[in-house]
Amino acid sequence: MIEFLYGLPLLVKAALLGIVEGLTEFLPISSTGHLILASSLLGFEGEKEKMFSVAIQTGAMFAVIWYYRARIIETIAGVFTEPRARRFAMNVFVAFLPAAVLGVLFAGAIKARLFQPVPVAIAFIVGAFVILWVERGRAQAAPRIDDMDELTLVDALKLGIAQAFALIPGTSRSGATIIGGMLFGLSRRVATEFSFFLAIPTLIGAGAYDTWKYRSLLGFEDIPLFGVGLLFSFFAALACVHWLIRYVASHDFVPFAWYRIAFGVVVLATAWSGLVRWG
Repeated sequence: MIEFLYGLPLLVKAALLGIVEGLTEFLPISSTGHLILASSLLGFEGEKEKMFSVAIQTGAMFAVIWYYRARIIETIAGVFTEPRARRFAMNVFVAFLPAAVLGVLFAGAIKARLFQPVPVAIAFIVGAFVILWVERGRAQAAPRIDDMDELTLVDALKLGIAQAFALIPGTSRSGATIIGGMLFGLSRRVATEFSFFLAIPTLIGAGAYDTWKYRSLLGFEDIPLFGVGLLFSFFAALACVHWLIRYVASHDFVPFAWYRIAFGVVVLATAWSGLVRWG
């Protein structure tokens, strides 16, 4: 089976990884973690391949822009004239800063030490217990904020600090933001939607930083590879965002926690038994 996956055409691997990225970017299950594991199974590893995994997040980001284009256009048009639009833009900017600063400072060390299947699997399991803990406490408390326009700059900074934990692969950017938001008193819907908007500068920044840093590895022959990954990521993410907004209206994140535990245990078990030769 592993030999079959290794032998797949490069563009097929790009499409598969694009689908994985799009389906997992906005769920609390870690897109980076899934991409590291999927890349290992596909034999799609190396510096360029790591950059590819970051770059295709841009496809998921464009899905959010398309889905919320009305709110984004309204915010851009009114940022200098409308207090509501200006406050929303400032909240997103402030929430973006912690991960941006820490990412620039520690991205290299994190990639060198933690971009491996076993650390990712451990982060999957630890993150699952955090979700279960927050959901258990949340069942007994009413949300403090039930509208994104009620967020203050202090709330935004807290959400940004929560998102920064996702620099650890396997944690989940959206999961850290959503669960952190719920812990700070946001309703599940507000925390989820704000995580979508926060993804825009975060994914743009990560993609631009990695593309510039590893630009010497890229050539014109890589355009089809990246194009396929971006395209499949966009459509998979668009479907996921549409589904998740409806899901959080009446469901909690407990099933995702159990999925994280099961997935993490399988990876650890196969790694330690030698059944799968993870990269």
